[in-house]
Amino acid sequence: MAIGVVAGIVLAALGAAVGLFKLMWRVAEPNEALVISGSTHRTEGVGEGMGFRIVTGRGTLVLPGVQAVRKLSLDLNETQLSVDCVTHQGIPLRVKGVVIFKVGDDLISIANAARRFLDQQKMMPERVHIVFAGHLRSIVGGLTVEDMIRDREKLTGQTRMACGTEMEKLGLIVDSLQIHEIEDPTGYIKNLAMPHAAAVQRDARIAQAEANRLATEAEQAASARMAEATRDSEILQAGYQAERDKAAATARQAGPLSEAAARQEVVVQETRVAELEAHRREQQLQADVRKPADAAAYETRTRAEADRDARISAAQAKAKETELAAAAEAAATRATGEAEASATQARGLAEAEAAKARGLAEAEALKARAAALAENQEAVVAQQLAENWPAIVEAGAGAFGSVEHMVLLNGAEGMSEMFAKALTMGGTGLGVARQLLASMAQTAPAAGAEPKVNGRIPIREE
Repeated sequence: MAIGVVAGIVLAALGAAVGLFKLMWRVAEPNEALVISGSTHRTEGVGEGMGFRIVTGRGTLVLPGVQAVRKLSLDLNETQLSVDCVTHQGIPLRVKGVVIFKVGDDLISIANAARRFLDQQKMMPERVHIVFAGHLRSIVGGLTVEDMIRDREKLTGQTRMACGTEMEKLGLIVDSLQIHEIEDPTGYIKNLAMPHAAAVQRDARIAQAEANRLATEAEQAASARMAEATRDSEILQAGYQAERDKAAATARQAGPLSEAAARQEVVVQETRVAELEAHRREQQLQADVRKPADAAAYETRTRAEADRDARISAAQAKAKETELAAAAEAAATRATGEAEASATQARGLAEAEAAKARGLAEAEALKARAAALAENQEAVVAQQLAENWPAIVEAGAGAFGSVEHMVLLNGAEGMSEMFAKALTMGGTGLGVARQLLASMAQTAPAAGAEPKVNGRIPIREE
């Protein structure tokens, strides 16, 4: 039981000690300073007999009831400046700005600020405004409006320098001083700026006019380039259209041209076929008419010549026999003179007989030809025409001998018509030949007489 009492006492003592320590231990925040008064302390840099202690950024023991602890804020503060001033030229201005300040971090500044503002920290901005307003009026009074406008940093620097000593006595430091605006109730600054504004406006108008001119030139150049491009495009399009039209016309003409070429080829082939057909007919005529007529004429001529030769041989033999008989008879009955006379007479008789035999042979030949003409007049005519065909064609073509240029119409048909006319002219000769042969057949003389044609005796063929 005694142990429990002792333990309880110890615990109570510990609890009382912890509570007393917490009551006595104070810690300074980073943005504040503890000012401890109630005992004699010597602070470095601070005059003797201050009677208070400054603690920043750490903890310290404070005796309750013996020492008093108060806090001094080290935060930033600001005050708005709005000061009516008069310049060196006597022109009233209103200067507006802002001052950002705080309590200095060193112990001397904290001590000075604690002595002046420890219980009146809310009065700091007002006090600072009063200090800066007085110095600002003094500085502006020595400057001109032009100086303030052109060199505002000079005004700010002089103001900070002028207030520096007083701010240091108050334990304050200025972090920033900015002059925001300078108001001119009289319009001096505005009038001062008017020449420059006019010059700027003039330069602006000139620049605008120059820009407009350049823009107009650029637009005109662009329009010219567009027109040039449009012209080139239209020229190219016209060229392409012409090529397309030419191709279309060629395509449209391809059909008629192909058809005309085909017709021309057909005409050429038909002409060749006609030529081949004419040649075939000519060969057929040669085989069917001329060759049989030549064979028949050759046969007739051969037979006539054979008959003539046979009769001549018989006459000559008979004359020879007569001559021999006469010679034998003369030798027997007459003298040499009579024999010669008989021989002469026998030769004359023999010649007469030979002439008679030849005349008979020729008459037989003519009779055979007349008979052949009566039996197959066309064959004989064909034979005669075949033998004289070149002369007939030459006579028919003589009508074109004086023609230098000849124009044939209708192609192959025109050529065929021309050949037909030439052959018709030759056919006229064919009709005349047929009439002559027919008249010869009708007026053929009797055997032994000389045949006549148109009153003339034809030349004999030996």
